Amino acid sequence: MTPMTQPVLALDRVTVSFPVYLGGSRSLKKRLLSQGSAGRIARDANDRVIVDALHEVSLALESGDRLALIGANGAGKTTLLRVMAGIYEPVSGTVTVRGRISPMFDIGLGIDTDLSGYDNIRIRGLLLGLSATEIDARLPDIAEFTELGDYLEMPVRTYSSGMMLRLTFAVATCFEPEILLMDEWILAGDAHFMARARARIDAFVAKANVLVLASHNLDVCRKWCNKGVWLQRGEIRAIGEIEDVIDEYSAASA
Repeated sequence: MTPMTQPVLALDRVTVSFPVYLGGSRSLKKRLLSQGSAGRIARDANDRVIVDALHEVSLALESGDRLALIGANGAGKTTLLRVMAGIYEPVSGTVTVRGRISPMFDIGLGIDTDLSGYDNIRIRGLLLGLSATEIDARLPDIAEFTELGDYLEMPVRTYSSGMMLRLTFAVATCFEPEILLMDEWILAGDAHFMARARARIDAFVAKANVLVLASHNLDVCRKWCNKGVWLQRGEIRAIGEIEDVIDEYSAASA
């Protein structure tokens, strides 16, 4: 008998709520509803207006799964990614993680513009969970990929926006992720760099044990994901094979 495979990432009836502290009146609730606000609007025990950004979300991912989070703006995609990353704590339900989470929400996180490119590579590497030895081993590859040459010795405040993007992108994609969380697809730079960036991000994502991608680009979801979740107002409307979920979402959005 084949032993059961334990999920790498699992959520069981996860709910995330945010209180609206300025909302003591019924008029606020009506206004939020009229504006199509995300999530379920209710009141807590202290009579505060609260928004359930996620409501009893359950899913399980095994090794090799690539999950696309699909839905309109405010559907709860980013909130779900942040729960998986441990940034938001559920008010109820459980999140089980087996492996190292690698969130790719802000590839510029940790950049100190007064420090050199090399110094920032080391700082960003530490934030990604790499050891000093691992960073030093990857340094030549990162430096070569940026094509910044002697500029890596200079303060980052002297960089153009394109140079900054090359630096942060090269560092963000220098390791092998276990559970990779991405909020939209990463593309970077001018036409020359774009081609190299596409190849690097493709190789980077392919190394991940599990991928969770929130994106409005359904073609990217089709290319990279085998499963899909359609979120609406913080609840799962559909979950399953990627093409089936996209078909349901597209039909409802038509």
